[in-house]
Amino acid sequence: MEKSHSLTDGFALSARIRAGEVSASHVVETCLSDIAKRNPAFNAFTAVLADQSRADAAAIDARLSAGGSVGPLAGMPFAVKNLFDIEGLTTLAGSKILAGRPPATADGALIRRLREAGAILVGALNMDEFAYGFSTENAHYGATRNPHDPARIAGGSSGGSAAAVAAGLVPIALGSDTNGSIRVPAALCGVFGLKPTYGRLSRAGSFPFVDSLDHVGPFARTVRDLAAAYDVMQGADAADPACFPPDDQPILPRLDETERGLRIGILGGWFRQGAADEALAAVDRLAAAFGASTDVAKVSVVELAGAQAARSAAFCMTAAEGGALHRRRLAERPLDFDPATRDRLLAGLMLPAEVLVECRRLRRRFQAEARALFESVDLLLSPATPCAAPRIGESIVNIAGRDVPVRANLGLYTQPISFIGLPAISVPVSEAGALPLGVQLIAPAWREDRLLRAARWLELTGVARAPDAPI
Repeated sequence: MEKSHSLTDGFALSARIRAGEVSASHVVETCLSDIAKRNPAFNAFTAVLADQSRADAAAIDARLSAGGSVGPLAGMPFAVKNLFDIEGLTTLAGSKILAGRPPATADGALIRRLREAGAILVGALNMDEFAYGFSTENAHYGATRNPHDPARIAGGSSGGSAAAVAAGLVPIALGSDTNGSIRVPAALCGVFGLKPTYGRLSRAGSFPFVDSLDHVGPFARTVRDLAAAYDVMQGADAADPACFPPDDQPILPRLDETERGLRIGILGGWFRQGAADEALAAVDRLAAAFGASTDVAKVSVVELAGAQAARSAAFCMTAAEGGALHRRRLAERPLDFDPATRDRLLAGLMLPAEVLVECRRLRRRFQAEARALFESVDLLLSPATPCAAPRIGESIVNIAGRDVPVRANLGLYTQPISFIGLPAISVPVSEAGALPLGVQLIAPAWREDRLLRAARWLELTGVARAPDAPI
């Protein structure tokens, strides 16, 4: 391995390991060395599993030497947001309160599936406390810094996951997304981040936040890595009552086959309001690429009129369900919460029950609106965030001539989509010398195949790509 940044292409790395060109042990040692040297600048990791990852790598090398099967992701390092259960490690979920709990007795479902495919878990990653935030400025474990400008946030709540991938420390990371916590940090750090359909991937063995909105999914620097990880993690799981994907829906596409005749809808209305010019320009750049290839797609402007109300309802459901989950902790250990997290959870506890009833009614109406829109389009485009990464400690940011709160506004365009469980991917768009931005691609329920094909086409044309990992 010539340099640490060869860790940025996990699929190619695994192929080299299977071909005997490099050992899994060498890859893991390179990865661990890189984390030790470079993670302090970014604060992405909260735990590094050196002994376990070395043992797993040695086992893969031994199986290869014996001519045994090692799985499609053999030797590929990965890391996970610290709300996923890792056997032998206490699941923190970004909190101080959980630090005294016993270690997990088993790996979470997605970790288990990745390891069965040969991937090697190297550590746990920083996040916003209890996944309630968009910045990963963690009051207990410090802020995760954006690899493209360490003075800026990585986004959240899966900021450690996005930063670890953007920095080239691991090719794949896992995160969770309740209101945008995969797509926001993926956009701000300039990597690909997939939020699958609600119920597509198992959440078993991950600490919950809002059961009716929680999703889990992968980050990667390439669509090929993203799709490879997504593919091996799939399958119904009785341990997660929501994880029963339909058997007749497409799963992983052949990424080398471009879907022809796509009808692309640029979301107007709410999704063009409140965004910086550069965020809108990134959407327009992708739309122009689709439009210039008329055999691939035709483009029009469309609207999801209920998006603003859906976002407000998502705020209410998040606070209320999150508050209910932490009711006992709030009563017994209020001072051990990050004050910002505590205050929002307490506010959620005080919401009248009829507010949640109305939120669920609104969700059914908004789902019907989205289904109707997808009768005339195949994919939707919008900004993933209204701006590039704000500075660490910056509570107010000026976007499109208005001073707005950072934490409340980074999820402007992601919240309405997760509210109704649609699959979405943030694809990185960057200009030389500028901070990365992300464009959100949205598909009908269960059509991750369509998202991945479109993202791969954009990657191959050079319109969407992860900027080089910083050295």
